[in-house]
This record gives sequence, structure tokens and C-alpha cells, in this order.
Amino acid sequence: MIDLHCHILPGLDDGPVNFDFSVAMARAAADAGIQVMVATPHVRDDYDVGADDIEAGVARLNDALSRAKVQVAVVTGAEVSLAKAMELDDAALRRLCLGSGDYLLLESPYRSSDVDLEGILANVQDRGFKVVLAHPERCPIFQRDPDRLARLVNSGVLCSVTAGSLAGRFGSTVRGFAVELVSDGLVHDVASDAHDHLHRPPDLLSGFEAAEADIPGFRSQVTWFTLTAPVAILAGRTLPPAPDPPPRPPVSRWRRLVDRL
Repeated sequence: MIDLHCHILPGLDDGPVNFDFSVAMARAAADAGIQVMVATPHVRDDYDVGADDIEAGVARLNDALSRAKVQVAVVTGAEVSLAKAMELDDAALRRLCLGSGDYLLLESPYRSSDVDLEGILANVQDRGFKVVLAHPERCPIFQRDPDRLARLVNSGVLCSVTAGSLAGRFGSTVRGFAVELVSDGLVHDVASDAHDHLHRPPDLLSGFEAAEADIPGFRSQVTWFTLTAPVAILAGRTLPPAPDPPPRPPVSRWRRLVDRL
């Protein structure tokens, strides 16, 4: 499996504080069946992180993992804020893309106040980049207006949902919305958004297993969301056809009554 979004580089953002913790995080990923991790440190105003820092950190970490005999490869990427995406020039953004392709992982805003998402994302696309939105299920703007996210997906934007969201680690509202996005065919990748090996570890399968009760058949599609799609994204290719969203389970009379109330 490929983890397309994680904060494994030490000392750059709110991820591990040192290389020992980064190695422990990669070892936990290997134990969870992950072979490739994309280092996506925050690139935003509160963290002074650039492509040089990321590239040097990935090289040092891969060397440390080789010496520790941890069978995980780390590749370059970044989680870029909307503001930074507008501020940085094309050459700088190119070095922050995921892997060797032209996909940029952009951070979905956490704030409730509105922002010109359509204008910003269209600007990034017009500059020759493809967009992957990180954790849209945790974005209050999309929670209020799911159709807005659907329109962005129709314009070519991809969505990477956090496995922990599907497992309920960010609360029932986020979990319910993540399940809804999967059921509506608006999800293109499931990543860990891991920050350490203890409290937010790299784990992908738990999200599929936890969501299986709500979307039966989702567990059988794990390969597409954690390997097929990420491989295409890292290479800058168009995604292969997605599997059909698993059918929604029938709603019981009791659930319909609760929803009405």
C-alpha cells in the first residue's frame, strides 16, 4: 500500500520531533502493510518549510530507514495551504508536487468562514497543476455544502480522505461525512495523515474495516484506493476508472424515524 499523505519528516512541522521517531513511524507503517510513504509536511505560514528542506529530509530519512532495515520507501511531497499555493511561483510549486508527477496536495481549510475555493483551485489548475484535496471530510465548508465539493470533483479535483476519519477518530460528524463521500463516489484516495507512531500512527486498513458496516463492500476496494490510484497520482497520470461505489445499505424504519426527529 501507498500512504499518500503523512507527516513523517522530523522537525519540520507538527510531525515527529527527531529521526528516531520518524523511523519508529515508518516501522509502524511497515507493520500495517504500507510500503511507500509520501512525506507531506505542511507548507503554510506557521511553518517555514521549503522544497530544499523536504528533499534533504527525505534523503536522510531513507538512508536512516535503510540502515535500520525498515522496508519502507519515502518520497517527496507537501501539504500546501491555499494561501501558499497562490503565493508561490510555478517553479516552487512544481517541487512540492507528490512524487514525480504534477499533482499538488492542497489542504482543505478548517475554518467555517467562506473562502474562494473555486477561484483558487481554478488558478492552480490553469497553471498546469492537478489538485488533490487533503481531508475534505474535515472541512466545515464542505460539510455545510457537499454539492460544492461535488462540483469541484466534476472540475477535475481529487479527494484524499483520512483513514482515521472513517474510523471515527475525528468525531461522528466527520465520520458520517466521510462515509457519505465514499458512497457518493467522491473519494479517490485513502491516506493516514499520520503525525507520529503513537497517537496518530500510519494505518490505512482500519478505516476500511470501520466503514464496512456502513458501506458493505468497501473493504474489498482497498487496493484501488491505496495502490492503484496513488501510483497514478505519484506518476502524474490520469487515474484508472474507479470501482463503483458500494451500494448504500437500506435504511431501517427506526433510522428513518430517528432522522425525522
